[in-house]
Amino acid sequence: MRARLADIAAQAGVSEATVSRVLNGRPGVADGTRQSVLTALDVLGYERPSRLRRKSAGLVGLLVPELTNPIFPAFAQVIENALARHGYTPVLCTQTPGGVHEDDYTELLLEHSVSGIVFVSGLHADTLADHQRYRELIDRGLPVVLVNGYADDIDAPFVSCDDSAASALAVRHLVELGHRRIGLAVGPDRFVPAIRKIAGFREAMAAHVGPGEPCIERSLFSVEGGQAAAVRLIEQGCTAVVCGSDLMALGAVRAARAAGLRVPEDFSVVGYDDSMLIAFTDPPLTTLRQSVQDMGEAAVRALVDEIAGQPAPRAEYVFRPELVVRGSTGSAPRGPR
Repeated sequence: MRARLADIAAQAGVSEATVSRVLNGRPGVADGTRQSVLTALDVLGYERPSRLRRKSAGLVGLLVPELTNPIFPAFAQVIENALARHGYTPVLCTQTPGGVHEDDYTELLLEHSVSGIVFVSGLHADTLADHQRYRELIDRGLPVVLVNGYADDIDAPFVSCDDSAASALAVRHLVELGHRRIGLAVGPDRFVPAIRKIAGFREAMAAHVGPGEPCIERSLFSVEGGQAAAVRLIEQGCTAVVCGSDLMALGAVRAARAAGLRVPEDFSVVGYDDSMLIAFTDPPLTTLRQSVQDMGEAAVRALVDEIAGQPAPRAEYVFRPELVVRGSTGSAPRGPR
């Protein structure tokens, strides 16, 4: 036990006697010091004594798409941590194609009397989906917050990244590098983020390149989808592509190399998300960074206010993305490829 006390004391920067007082619930320890010891327990992987465990203010559901796309685990981690700081216990529900449906997860969460639900890139983002499911939750008084996918027929707080601005930032960056034949590889345009990316791309191309129908390919938000879209864009003579996700961008790099093109010397690629490890790809990916930390915390603040009976504004909180320039974009190639 002494070695364990020593480990905790070293991690927290306090004496072993202080650790002992905290673990045994004795007085005479400042709140900040007590919290440092408890944090050290968590960091080192030790289980807190039952008397020191924070009592949950309630359960909160968190619905996210499949975790194979690293941006969704990033959102989940931020939202879960923010909920825990407010005393709530998150219940994570992940969806996979052919797996448990969003409505089934929602029903399960209601059976467990959750205090509220955060939906990330759910059916609210699908313009063809029936949004009555959300209106029914709101009508029964359940606080909900929806992330990435605004719908004006749902009376709830929304948190979104500015997809239109993302396209504009990417196009401007590529035009400054000399590119004129720029393509967009994006997901199905039934989804709000894709619709906004397309609109922003069209506007930016008209402003920076001139009139004409831009090259836009719709596919799946996956590596394979990005590869298929990029193949078609390369065939159309594009020297650069703006992608709807980092996974699509990795597929675009694969397509360029399969066509004998070097990235970025012959073909430039811009992603979207700046998800984990993207900076370590070959080449490191230029991308638009979603403000995951700020967006996740904003979603939790809105939900906690709703739960406390202080309704958050029925509006869309829009966060501007950041262009992160790395090694997958370069000057436009000179002459025919």
